[in-house]
Amino acid sequence: MGVPTGTQFPRAACAALSLALALAATGCASDAHIERGEVRGQEFGGAELLQSEGNRVANAGMRANHQSLMLLADKLYRRNPAEWRKSAASREAALAQLDAAIQSQQAWLPLAGKRDVAALSSALTPEFQGDRVAAFIFACSDTIITSHGGKREFYYLDSVDPQHIYNAARNMETALWILNTRRDARGQPLLLANELTPDSHNLSFEREFGKIIGRLDMLATYTTERYRRAAIGYVQGIVAAPLLAFLPVK
Repeated sequence: MGVPTGTQFPRAACAALSLALALAATGCASDAHIERGEVRGQEFGGAELLQSEGNRVANAGMRANHQSLMLLADKLYRRNPAEWRKSAASREAALAQLDAAIQSQQAWLPLAGKRDVAALSSALTPEFQGDRVAAFIFACSDTIITSHGGKREFYYLDSVDPQHIYNAARNMETALWILNTRRDARGQPLLLANELTPDSHNLSFEREFGKIIGRLDMLATYTTERYRRAAIGYVQGIVAAPLLAFLPVK
């Protein structure tokens, strides 16, 4: 069969793409139990045609980490209602304001223009007088985004430095430790978070931060492995080329 020509090729390509998407949609079906939730991916978008597998992994991790940080912000506001009252009329309004600031990637004004780890250090000092929850979560998000080269979406020409991602994971570990241990002059926690007493066990903050750290570590490892496999694949291609040559049949 000859190669499609003219208008046949685009139609053939579209048909193949439609078939691939249909198979992807049905091929993921399983008999696994879904009583506690169901895994879902993003719906197909045209931008995916400009993204590699690595880009998709980085994008998925960035979205999931943003959702985790907003969940942490909500939990912190519920345990520290005095904080949202510093910046908004309601907890919901404070969350919306924080989300908009993260999405726009503009500096958080109460942090005096400080970004990433500098902002994180400032938000966790007893001297900080602003909305500490918003400052802390914004600084965590800005640290993660900075480690991804300052981007939240990735395409073919984009790449991330695995060491920067790894460093961001360690920074999240440090931020969690400081959140759990740092106190003001009266000996009170700067922010109420995890609670472990004879009457109450609340480690939800620990678990959510653990998810963020795990995603960052996985991306760092995946990116390192991806670059290594690309180099190995190149060498394998050179070595295997003579073995893959067609032999004369007449």
